[in-house]
Amino acid sequence: MAEATPATSAPEVVTPEARRAFWAAFLAFFVDFYDIYLPTVALTPAIIYFFPKNLPIQTVATLNLFVFAVTLIGRPIGSIIFGHFGDVIGRRRTATIAIGGFSVMTFLIALLPGYATWGYAAIVLLIVLRLVDGIFMGGEYTSANPLAIEAAPKRWRGLVAGFIQSAYPIAYITISVVVLIVFLWAPAGTLDSPYVQLWWRLPFVLGAVLGGLMLIYFARVPESKLWEVQGKNKVRAPLLDLLRGRNLANLAQVFLMMSGLWFAVQISISTTPTLLQTVLKQPARGVTYGLFVANIFLAAGYYLAAWLGQRLGRRLMLIVSGAVVAVAGTIGYWLMLANASARGSLVLTMVIYAVVLVLTISPWGIVTAYINERFPTRVRSSGYGIGYSLAVVIPSFASFYFLGLERLGIPYLYAPLVLLALAGVLQVLGAWLGPETRDVDLQRVEQEPEAATAGAGEPAPA
Repeated sequence: MAEATPATSAPEVVTPEARRAFWAAFLAFFVDFYDIYLPTVALTPAIIYFFPKNLPIQTVATLNLFVFAVTLIGRPIGSIIFGHFGDVIGRRRTATIAIGGFSVMTFLIALLPGYATWGYAAIVLLIVLRLVDGIFMGGEYTSANPLAIEAAPKRWRGLVAGFIQSAYPIAYITISVVVLIVFLWAPAGTLDSPYVQLWWRLPFVLGAVLGGLMLIYFARVPESKLWEVQGKNKVRAPLLDLLRGRNLANLAQVFLMMSGLWFAVQISISTTPTLLQTVLKQPARGVTYGLFVANIFLAAGYYLAAWLGQRLGRRLMLIVSGAVVAVAGTIGYWLMLANASARGSLVLTMVIYAVVLVLTISPWGIVTAYINERFPTRVRSSGYGIGYSLAVVIPSFASFYFLGLERLGIPYLYAPLVLLALAGVLQVLGAWLGPETRDVDLQRVEQEPEAATAGAGEPAPA
């Protein structure tokens, strides 16, 4: 069997260039996640700014969740567009374009007038801008994350992936801190309150500024050496290559697994602030404090999941954690909703939520390494981006599924339990159908296609 040449082999030590790639992916993901969760943290307390008065609570909650959902729908579109460029013109250049794009979109949202000025055009434009925002966000991680993983030594790939993914809770914490600080002088509540009328814009402006700073940092990040040797000029239509043969089979398996992971995100992260604040009338400041604390623990959960995946195997940990989501996560979420609906302690509600969040979302610390290890270099940007993002489309309409389940007799408030149980089942099934990937050599995936599809549960050949 031919050995990988030194030019394509990943270094056994972490080089300064690799560290820059790791930090670039982490920081870009941080800004990405900061921007994507602005509607759920910063805009939810002010969402009445964009809607007419006296809408039913369920309608306001559904439309609010839809504003977030269109961003998620934009991400797979962006992964298709920018995945192509990431494989053809390079990871670094593509990431720079995408970061610039979503920074501009976020700034434009901060300038929007409300319903009182533009009527329904205000909410329509908000939705359109968030969709385009999501397209550029999809391009960011589609290119920046493979750049980092390709620079990582094999024994560090899992931990690097966990480090990158931990940008989400840190970004969520940052948004929460910003919003809490703004609440000190601009309380939310009624339509005429200072936060609703003006100060919700500040977190969006900050997101645009952070994106501009990332553009400056990316000027210091080198291109992936593995792509320059094995991917550059190897394929001009990576999407077509991805949609045939072994690559297509791998993509289908990843899609099934990621459908479960995205359903968990929709319930545990995207839905919860709206249910607590809009439906259950919990105080915005108290919920934001609770989200802040919960995400501190989630950051640790990502690192733990990444470490266990590197030690015990990514496939095994994805299966085990999926079972935990289906059982413990669903029970915990029910306890949280039951306590909140009974007007129990807000502190207890948010403590339960913190436990549920860690149980259901920590498996994401594994997926960045896992998906990158499933595809060869020439289509890795497309494979990772589409595999990571495409499965979000069906879960994105969770708020509408709640309405459908309500018609079947399941109370709107408890409809998320059905989807959270489904999330765990899909994650288990998808991971079980795939192979173990932690021992795959990224530079040999093309040379040894069996390495990327080794028997389930068996390490790939060294």
